[in-house]
Amino acid sequence: MNQPTPTVSRADVERVVRRDFPAEAFSEVIAILDAYGVKDYEREKDRIQLAVLKLARGCLQNLRREIDGAQCDYRDTLLSAEYPGYGKRMFKLDKASEEEKRRVIDADWKQYNDWLSR
Repeated sequence: MNQPTPTVSRADVERVVRRDFPAEAFSEVIAILDAYGVKDYEREKDRIQLAVLKLARGCLQNLRREIDGAQCDYRDTLLSAEYPGYGKRMFKLDKASEEEKRRVIDADWKQYNDWLSR
């Protein structure tokens, strides 16, 4: 069963930075975020940066920690930010019905979109 993936842009990243951090921290937050996406293997820069912002919850210390984590393995960052319900239950969901899997996936998609669009 496929999980949806968001289509996001740099404009989304900048909007969320402005929404979640004080105005005077904008340049610092962008500089921290831009540490991700420099290396060839650091994929989907905007998507990962948004995932990091979601997990940071407006805290610079969390932001730094989450960027470090994304640079180690961006998949863990995506799982925690975009698919938290699925990530917590993925081994149990192997034995779940397709309906239960779909319910968890749909709930994760809704929570991500609610967060992104607020």
